[in-house]
Amino acid sequence: MSERHQEGLAHLLYGINIGGGFVALTGEVGTGKTTLCHCLLQQLPINIDIALILNPKLNALELLATLCDELGIPHYGIPQTSKNLIDAINQYLLSAYSNGRRTVLLIDEAQNLSLEVLEQIRLLTNLETSKAKLLQIILVGQPELQQLLCRQDLRQLNQRITARYHLLPLSFEETRAYIQHRLTVCHGNPRLFKERAIRKIYRFSSGIPRVINILCDRALLGAYANNVRSISAEIIDGAARETLGLGNTRRWLITVAATILFGGIAVGGYFVSRNPSSIDQAGQIFSSPSLQPHAIADIRQTPSKPEPPQKAESTKTEAKSFTVWLQDPTRSINTAMLAALKVWQKPLPPDGVIDCDYIAGLDLHCLSDNASWKDLLALDRPAILQFSLPPEQKRHALLIGVDKGHAIFRFDDDLRFPIAEVLNLWDGHFLLFWRSPRQDMTLIAPQKLSSNVAWLREQLNAQDETPASSNPSLFFDETLKARVIGFQHRHHLLEDGIVGAQTLIHLDNQTGATTSPHLEMTE
Repeated sequence: MSERHQEGLAHLLYGINIGGGFVALTGEVGTGKTTLCHCLLQQLPINIDIALILNPKLNALELLATLCDELGIPHYGIPQTSKNLIDAINQYLLSAYSNGRRTVLLIDEAQNLSLEVLEQIRLLTNLETSKAKLLQIILVGQPELQQLLCRQDLRQLNQRITARYHLLPLSFEETRAYIQHRLTVCHGNPRLFKERAIRKIYRFSSGIPRVINILCDRALLGAYANNVRSISAEIIDGAARETLGLGNTRRWLITVAATILFGGIAVGGYFVSRNPSSIDQAGQIFSSPSLQPHAIADIRQTPSKPEPPQKAESTKTEAKSFTVWLQDPTRSINTAMLAALKVWQKPLPPDGVIDCDYIAGLDLHCLSDNASWKDLLALDRPAILQFSLPPEQKRHALLIGVDKGHAIFRFDDDLRFPIAEVLNLWDGHFLLFWRSPRQDMTLIAPQKLSSNVAWLREQLNAQDETPASSNPSLFFDETLKARVIGFQHRHHLLEDGIVGAQTLIHLDNQTGATTSPHLEMTE
């Protein structure tokens, strides 16, 4: 296993060893999730019984029946109702627990689970003794599982996940080591694939092990058929055409590009003849990188040097591709934090290097967390989003607003991208700056005595339209904690009764938060 797979296995074993709740393993198609599950089965402690569900296209009743089948629980002699099946499962789990055994349910392809089934699975974790949960559940699925768990109506399940890991594709170095390792295990020459060939494999596969296997297997067959003793980049090109269907796609792209090119020349000729002053503009359009796709290698252009493009009148420019825009390594966390500081109208550090210690010196605080898109927008602050690009690259961009299905990012000018493209690459992590409603107030905890507690009571009274007290209590008692939990519930926050950063931001928003910048929100 690669280092990533070892980390993923460690997360699964950790979740099983601590017991209770859920463990989530996600990864792109072909990254080795199922293989990792097989490794897990080989390393389970001897006191673990496991039920493995490979086909999640079940309704709630079928799921319970399948769980019974996997654990050997007799159930065919009783009416097939949810209550009867859950009672039988509960009796089995209690018996297993009393005998020193623990039970694990592992569901593969969990992104295909329906909301009904997910809710039933969550309820299964309520089976417990006074000391321990009786059932440990592992969900394995594609990245869509992460998005599914971020749904507001599944927040109870999401909060019960005790360990989660996202399996990324291999890096280039790991791809090379992977190929050489497999050759070594079969007593072959680990240098059989030339360096350029490995680079081609990595480019075609993006580090996904399943695609690496397919390309290498086909390349070996091609080399054998042609009596070649080493694998070159040209052989990999042929293998990719045969296995990944790149040949026809490439020819189609060239045909389409040629049609666009010659059609554009014809239209452009007519346009220029009617408006000679637009020649420079036409030159700029045809030299745009967006009309030179990387896949069309046979088209060569030598554009003349156009005049520098004029800055658009609108500061909200819609770029062609969010993915291409993110490739620029200048989309760094430091650059994004500097942009956020400008939005807050705060002085920039003299050396241009910024961190949260510097932010603290400006009477601001950093909040770094994971959230769904909806919950992020509810915070209503400019936020730095983190994006994960292969291989192991992180990019950051400052979100300053949302406009008609587009996210607006601040980077020199304001750029607009479709929200769907943004969510496809956002890994859920964000960083934002926030100002406390009261100086040096970042946390208000139950059972504490503080003037901040009196402020909290005033805020909640205003929310509930409760008459203000002339002498509010300074003690954070259980009644106040229950009111805080009610506020957190209404705003879809973690319902822990602790007034932390996100709860404080939402409380501040109720009064307008006039000293803080907000997201630009339009319909």
